[in-house]
Amino acid sequence: MTRLLLVRHGDTEFNNSRRFMGYSDIELGPDGHKQVERLRDYLAGDAIEAAYASDLRRTTTTAEILAAGRGLQVVPCPELREQHYGVCEGLTFGEIGHDYPEVAKQCVDFTPELEFPEGEKFTSFAIRVIRFLTRVADGKHAGPVLVVSHNGPIKVLICHLLGISMEHWWQIRVDTASISIMDVTPRGAVLTRLNDVSHLKGKAG
Repeated sequence: MTRLLLVRHGDTEFNNSRRFMGYSDIELGPDGHKQVERLRDYLAGDAIEAAYASDLRRTTTTAEILAAGRGLQVVPCPELREQHYGVCEGLTFGEIGHDYPEVAKQCVDFTPELEFPEGEKFTSFAIRVIRFLTRVADGKHAGPVLVVSHNGPIKVLICHLLGISMEHWWQIRVDTASISIMDVTPRGAVLTRLNDVSHLKGKAG
């Protein structure tokens, strides 16, 4: 069995202003650092054997904070990047609705055929993310594996491992600095925790 600790990065300036980040290499904000530090403390008693992260700064920083003091090298994984939003990178949904109304409609009426101008088609994005699983195939790691990524990729991995159609991708919620846990066995995967943010409850940031 392989246990995957799926973590979304902490808050950034773009999260706070609700902008589409995608490939934009945005660093964690001050609140994001605090969120991740609380998650680090929450996981202090749990074993982690290996750490992988999207190669963007907000995810690698998150992974490095979580892996600190464990003697782990964070492995950067480009395949764990968020979907590339093309010309919509850095825009709010309102701005996309104004400048690219058809794209905004596709986002609302989500299907795996969603594609961003000069960006990435959702189906290609999902295939890219799923390739990550070859790095953590059963038997490679005896203990839990930390995987730090973004909203979209984590939902792709959950859908794929559970055998759920990507048409249901939009129905899964993954908040910043949350942890979801999946146990992957030869028979299939079990989702044991989803979008856990209990370490952030009652605290600012």
